[in-house]
Amino acid sequence: MDLFDHTAGQDMAGAAPLAERMRPRRLEDVVGQEHITSNGSLLERAVFEDRVFSMILWGPPGCGKTSLANVIAAQTKNQWVKISAVLSGVKEVRQIIEAAQERRRLHNRRTLLFVDEIHRFNKSQQDAFLFHVENGLITLIGATTENPSFEV
Repeated sequence: MDLFDHTAGQDMAGAAPLAERMRPRRLEDVVGQEHITSNGSLLERAVFEDRVFSMILWGPPGCGKTSLANVIAAQTKNQWVKISAVLSGVKEVRQIIEAAQERRRLHNRRTLLFVDEIHRFNKSQQDAFLFHVENGLITLIGATTENPSFEV
């Protein structure tokens, strides 16, 4: 018997990397930042009541910004849209806005937009969705390693 016989017939291309499989799935599974994620915290109540607000997650690479955003999205009824500011531009943002408007009109469903590396968007790119964040069409969760006071 070969060491790898147990994988015969299985599609290993679909297997997620270990780090992805180990990500927390619920808010109570998040380790660290208890003042933000603990029972009774503002974020926990917002997630529980499905009243998530826009926010910027700021910290060093690998600290869990994306994991926390994924947990928030998984525990709400919002439509989850995830983009990278490195790979996306105003065209993609406009498409997301149009889809969010349709979703709201047809299904009365909110859109939760996660923008990874949001500091990479320049001011005009950020302005493309600012109005829609302010009027409540989309709820924005941005993740950045840069000080948001200067970059966002």
